[in-house]
Amino acid sequence: MARGGYRPNSGPKKGTKYRPRGSKKEQKPKIPKDVKQEAADANMMPLDYMLKIMRDCGQPADRRDRMAQLAAPFVHPRAGEGKGKKVEKADRAKAASSGKFAAGRAPIALVKGGGGN
Repeated sequence: MARGGYRPNSGPKKGTKYRPRGSKKEQKPKIPKDVKQEAADANMMPLDYMLKIMRDCGQPADRRDRMAQLAAPFVHPRAGEGKGKKVEKADRAKAASSGKFAAGRAPIALVKGGGGN
């Protein structure tokens, strides 16, 4: 049986975007420079400024929509972010083993006569 070498039709298909695992870095949402500048002029944090514009009915609808889209990643986390299953399971186990069901103290080892003379 042949091993290694060229195998026809193996690998990523033509036209697909190949990205090795782990190459995607966590991307923090970016705030446009114009929003940062306007927030600085109003002496506010950028998120507070975006929420203020979003809630202002006097602003144009497209601007309010843009501010809502920019503020969303800061206010609402994505579904995949946060603790993983293993961490949540460990937290539940730790909570269950506390209080009434906590492990008792280890027995005290009594040593008689400090040395062997």
